Amino acid sequence: MSKVRIGVVGLGFFAQNQLEAWRVIEGVEIAAVCDRDPAKVEAARQRYGVERGYTDVAEMLSDGGIDAVDVATTPPSHRAIVEQVARAGKAVICQKPMAETLEDARAMVEACRRAGVSFTVHENFRFQRPMREVAGLLRDGAIGEPFFARISFRTPYDVFANQPYLATESRFIILDLGIHLLDLARCFMGDARDVSCWTKRVNPKIRGEDVATMVLDHGGGRTSIVDCSYATHQVPDPWPQTIVIIEGTEGTISLEADYRLHLTRGAEITTRHVPPPAWPWSKLPLDIIQDSVVALQKHWVESYLAGRPAETSGEDNLKVVELVHAAYADAERRR
Repeated sequence: MSKVRIGVVGLGFFAQNQLEAWRVIEGVEIAAVCDRDPAKVEAARQRYGVERGYTDVAEMLSDGGIDAVDVATTPPSHRAIVEQVARAGKAVICQKPMAETLEDARAMVEACRRAGVSFTVHENFRFQRPMREVAGLLRDGAIGEPFFARISFRTPYDVFANQPYLATESRFIILDLGIHLLDLARCFMGDARDVSCWTKRVNPKIRGEDVATMVLDHGGGRTSIVDCSYATHQVPDPWPQTIVIIEGTEGTISLEADYRLHLTRGAEITTRHVPPPAWPWSKLPLDIIQDSVVALQKHWVESYLAGRPAETSGEDNLKVVELVHAAYADAERRR
């Protein structure tokens, strides 16, 4: 195989990051693009130099010449498209959240397992450079046994300007943003066995919650606090950075704003600056998100060619989806 041939379905706001990333990754060809909107299809063909454009997924699949499909549509359409691609025998990459319901998420994982195709969720936060650095320190035992973590994303940023459909969702911040942070908690502290959750809607113009605080029990005395907010007024605004602190038996890791990573062991403090690398198409301050898309998709290519599951496989990400729904269930019980 000279190049891995990718078909991209869904050409909306965030998909542009995925398209830009695919074309800078060596050994990849964007073989086709697909969207219900013909104008978006033509714009993507021209911008990314793609020969084939479609408004129908079935037609794209029947024409062949594709090894994998990157599903970048909104969540309600994910299950139908993923099952369609799996039946065609193609590898699947699906934008997060994998699905809005546990039933759909489990069905998608099962469909890909049954078809014998790899299924990866586009969970990019753990591929941000600072998060890889934190995970590396934990793997190396830099702070001994971790017992507490706080993972925080709080901002007044107007996320609805570019993605207005989010304002109409009955479940918003945990499903859209908190899911990233819950995955980071698992990445750093291990799988959680219990979650408590409190939510609030501050913005009267939206339907769902825009503030959430979750407490996770990871077992063995490990706990974490995951908190997120799109209603936090602060200057300077750290958006889109995630703030992390992890305490261990021998030290503490702190990731602060402006990508300052501190390692404290006793009286010794080591500080490093771990910003994301820049790409010709990346723009401040979104460079942290855009680089993580490149890193995730590079990882996917390496995994695909090696014939092994990606780090954020469908089966692994299903555990995050289960946490999201457990958090909502606990919040509703408290109300």
